[in-house]
Amino acid sequence: MKIGYLRVSTEEQRPDRQIDALTPICDALHVEKLSATAKSRPVYERVINTLNAGDIFVIWDLDRAYRSAKDALNELDRLRERGIEIQIASINIDTSTPHGMLIYTFISGLAEFERRLLSERTKQGLAAARKRGVKLGPPQKMTEAQVRAAIRKISMKEASVAEIAALNGVHPSTVARSIKRLTSNENV
Repeated sequence: MKIGYLRVSTEEQRPDRQIDALTPICDALHVEKLSATAKSRPVYERVINTLNAGDIFVIWDLDRAYRSAKDALNELDRLRERGIEIQIASINIDTSTPHGMLIYTFISGLAEFERRLLSERTKQGLAAARKRGVKLGPPQKMTEAQVRAAIRKISMKEASVAEIAALNGVHPSTVARSIKRLTSNENV
């Protein structure tokens, strides 16, 4: 049997392109909505554990299943020991042939190289943004004015942290973090 595995990194991403490509060539499809860097990938693990000798594990692209060249090559070795091959549908690679094995090995290295370049570019972009004063991350849940008012009310014993949190629609830990952030920035 040809068993297809497809993955998208987030709930917002759509697997439609992979589904459309794999449906005509697979006997079954399994979709996972999870980052490839997640420590556990339950759908992937379930699919791999249910494959039988003679089955072909079909993926659209190598990065949909593996994090690194080492992961891809090690998993292929484990699968081949069980009589299972891998097919990469986007480039029509089948590891049951010598040519397919060569290309699979080469593509594994290229995919890891591409991921590392992307990571490096992302880090450089974030560093450049910070250097220009861009504040990264989600917006603060409390404005500076709200935090200053909270500090005043707490110091005057007019309200507790929990009461200020309820008033501002945030968790008490958010109030505490916001106060700490503001006061540590002023002490710099």
